[in-house]
Amino acid sequence: MPGRDDLAAQLDARLGELHGEQIDWLAKLVSFDSTRGNEGPCQDWLADEFARRGWSVDAFTIAEVDIDGKPGASPVVDVDYAKAKIVVATHDVENPGGRSLILQGHIDVVPPGAPELWAHPPFEPQVRDGWMSGRGTNDMKVGVAEMVFALDALRDLGFVPDARVHVQTVCEEECTGNGALATLERGYHAEACLIPESMDGKLLRAELGSVWVRARVFGRPGHVLATVDDNANANLAAYEYVTDLRALTAEINEGARDHPWFGHIDNPVKFSLGKIRGGDWLGSVPSWCEIECRISVLPGTPLPEMRAEVTACIMQTARRSGAPIEPVISWIGFQADGHVFEPGSDAEAVLAAAHEAVHGTPLETFSQTATSDTRQYDLYYGIPTLCYGGHGEGSHSPQERTDLASMRDTTRTIALFISEWCGLRPIEKET
Repeated sequence: MPGRDDLAAQLDARLGELHGEQIDWLAKLVSFDSTRGNEGPCQDWLADEFARRGWSVDAFTIAEVDIDGKPGASPVVDVDYAKAKIVVATHDVENPGGRSLILQGHIDVVPPGAPELWAHPPFEPQVRDGWMSGRGTNDMKVGVAEMVFALDALRDLGFVPDARVHVQTVCEEECTGNGALATLERGYHAEACLIPESMDGKLLRAELGSVWVRARVFGRPGHVLATVDDNANANLAAYEYVTDLRALTAEINEGARDHPWFGHIDNPVKFSLGKIRGGDWLGSVPSWCEIECRISVLPGTPLPEMRAEVTACIMQTARRSGAPIEPVISWIGFQADGHVFEPGSDAEAVLAAAHEAVHGTPLETFSQTATSDTRQYDLYYGIPTLCYGGHGEGSHSPQERTDLASMRDTTRTIALFISEWCGLRPIEKET
């Protein structure tokens, strides 16, 4: 096996040759509308791509795996998990000499939103000035292209990992994490996991969790001519609930000033009113309104405690505003713990060496005010997990795009990490 510097140089040359092919492959991946419930065609294409590489392929749906009540499971409402497809491709060898690895990326993407705000159709990726734009380019289909082409480049140089590697493409990362959980409950474990989310070349050290809540609030309906009290109108009353939930978020942020991992960030806990709908008839005072909200969870705050705070806030608003009956509260998606990825693992040391070999700088870490699938592997199943990837911008917005030069560098870093974590086996000795 070549030394790290020699291998890095060989990978650089080979990935330069593969760069156009990798861009085309990413563009094809981005062209799939893989929003929630529509992931199947994208996963079918990936399953074929993985099989073509000689990997064994297990394609299944979340409905086929019993995840109810398992650590890390989040509730779902009005979602058909018989359509939620997962793909796990496995490279394996007899008598492995290295350590096993999971490479995981999510292919589900958030809805593109108003088409008027896009410069081009969101699922028709465009390449310009070294960037690819389109929904999912940065979050995180580029990461899938990186992990796949890292293995491709190694194979082109005559090597395969000297250990078992599971290449996973999952759904539900954007809303529950249940896709990653399904792979774990199906039995796919390893000695480390790498998730190449776009992290600007840094390693995720700590992340916030999140709770998703739906509150159905009620007004006092009647004819619009006879009602002047805003609180009688459920749609208008909903704004009081939102105002109070924002005040709760501000209170939590005040207490976070001394948090060991998030105290250096102003207002790390985020509140989002993601959806609102209500009323039945324009000439009637609305009797109901539903708000769906997301609130961050700090590491160290138990989920039951966070849900209790949110519930108390909503109920207090109902009493103050004179609601005719109590709101109906549902937990409808993410129920994700905040988590810290403790330093000192062998996997982190190997990644740091690979990063420095490619970039010439030490690997930096950071705290993220969002959540990812990494908690499923690390927190709940004890698998050291690295969340690390390249540069892009505009995720979840019409300006989403990814830096294609960074894609190439990150692919090389991942290939070096694989070579040192798993070891390499010459193809002629592959069994």
